[in-house]
Amino acid sequence: MNNHLETIEIKNFKCFKDFKAEGLKRVNLIGGKNNVGKTAFMEGCFINVNAINLKNFVDALQAIKGMRENLNILDESVNNINYNKFIKEYIEQSNNIYTNSNLNWASFKIKDEAGIKQYIFEFNKQYIKVNINDFSYEIDTIKNIKFIDNFGLSNSNIITLYSSIQKKKEEQFLNDILNKFDDRIESFKVINNKPTCEIDGNYYEITEFGDGVRHLISIVTALFACEDGYLFIDGIDNGIHYTQLDEIWTIILEVSKKLNVQVFATTHSKECIESYARVAKKLEDEDISFIELGHDKNNELKAMTFPYKWFIDEVEQNHEVRGW
Repeated sequence: MNNHLETIEIKNFKCFKDFKAEGLKRVNLIGGKNNVGKTAFMEGCFINVNAINLKNFVDALQAIKGMRENLNILDESVNNINYNKFIKEYIEQSNNIYTNSNLNWASFKIKDEAGIKQYIFEFNKQYIKVNINDFSYEIDTIKNIKFIDNFGLSNSNIITLYSSIQKKKEEQFLNDILNKFDDRIESFKVINNKPTCEIDGNYYEITEFGDGVRHLISIVTALFACEDGYLFIDGIDNGIHYTQLDEIWTIILEVSKKLNVQVFATTHSKECIESYARVAKKLEDEDISFIELGHDKNNELKAMTFPYKWFIDEVEQNHEVRGW
């Protein structure tokens, strides 16, 4: 089953006024200079693949802002501020968004007529117009679409996604990966409802390890949970030493192919880009792309998509592909 994004248009969303990217593949790495819009591009794709019905679409709109506001939400929750107000604020910050792909098209705008504020949604063949006072703000999450932000997955999310590995009886697969990452780690287990790693017969919460352990566990568990779906990874090399990047990319390329997961990831690391090319060539996996974001002479944001052969040649010739 091929349910992959191949082309996408994004309009009026963050740094994207009128943007288009083509040639997307099963695995897509996004590069570019700092603050060019790498994460925003993934967020636009995330919104598009969630545009199945109103509840999923609204969930995506609020989720992408919520991920950016993790610390602020935590700070507000300490002061007992109602989270529901964030949902409304986050949805409205996506006013006038439009996204269109080979899979879905969707738009959202706020209209004020005679003092009556309305939400207007259009996606695929549906047109929904609702008074803001009558809008329920109900959301629904598609289980095989996941977004791993720079904070990584929460403990509860890791535990939930780990069940996908257990269902496929691939616990040892994760254990072997963790042992290659840190040879002290013998296994991963959920103990007292907390994700832990075993060292010398003792279990330590993953918060006791560096960011790389959580990031690695998040990626692997999410890959299995996203079968026939989509996985978005912001800062794929976060906490990962460059010597271990080949192992990460091998896992992503092999598992995504086996389980039909379309993967989008961001990086600004030359070592990560080179590793991606090296592993794709070694595995002879041509269903990959590299997307370079940059501004043209008119300061408009553009995407240059490198297919497999072109990308491999550019990297092997040591050409700069991290933005312009």
